[in-house]
Amino acid sequence: MNIRIFGDKVSLGKAAAEHAASVIRQAILDRGAARLIAATAASQKEFLEALTSAPEIDWHLVEVFHLDEYIGLPITHPGSFRGMLLEQLIHKTGIVNYHLLDGDGDVPSVLARASAAVASEPIDIAFLGIGENGHLAFNDPPADFETEEPYLAVTLDEACRRQQVGEAWFSDISQVPRQAISMSVRQIMKVKEVLAIVPDSRKAAAIQLCFEGEISPMAPASILRNHPKATVYLDKDSAALLDPAPHTSAVIQGL
Repeated sequence: MNIRIFGDKVSLGKAAAEHAASVIRQAILDRGAARLIAATAASQKEFLEALTSAPEIDWHLVEVFHLDEYIGLPITHPGSFRGMLLEQLIHKTGIVNYHLLDGDGDVPSVLARASAAVASEPIDIAFLGIGENGHLAFNDPPADFETEEPYLAVTLDEACRRQQVGEAWFSDISQVPRQAISMSVRQIMKVKEVLAIVPDSRKAAAIQLCFEGEISPMAPASILRNHPKATVYLDKDSAALLDPAPHTSAVIQGL
């Protein structure tokens, strides 16, 4: 796993987008198509803005999978991740081949369809965030590191639900759904390459726990340290609690 640290979230987003665009272009060159997994959240805004402006990508050859979604939340709600995915990535690029997680649908059927689709062929790259509680997708601690199911129905912990209020998608915690559909940890680990885009000081404690503590289901994103090709993009705020010595070479610009 590599850690790259930038001076601000804009430069972080641009660098991560250049990395992602390069992987997408190469997949299209090699196989005529690219398959990717995308997260949508406040932390992904600068990254997705830069990625959707990247040149020389034929987005009609890109297939997109959804990372997670609340159960019971309509797509019209501002906190709906499938609504954000449409707005921030799909509609801006003209992607036609995409798989949304219908949190309003019959959950077992949604899980079965999404799991069959994502597992049908290898995934080239995943764009992820890391939660304030260290979660990866909606795999809150203690995360299930063992299940082979590509998608799961999960119960959200209070810290995760508080984060959604803090990001202004919901006015108070009583409005945040208690359950969600999430890609599993093992499915994420099967992706050929993973980019974690994690700006902001509110993520600093989780970054320290996941990347300087033990690899543990209690720090779900710590599992990325076992991925053969994972890169974590941080800004100076999210990296603030890391021991600087091991990461000196990761400080790229703006610091």
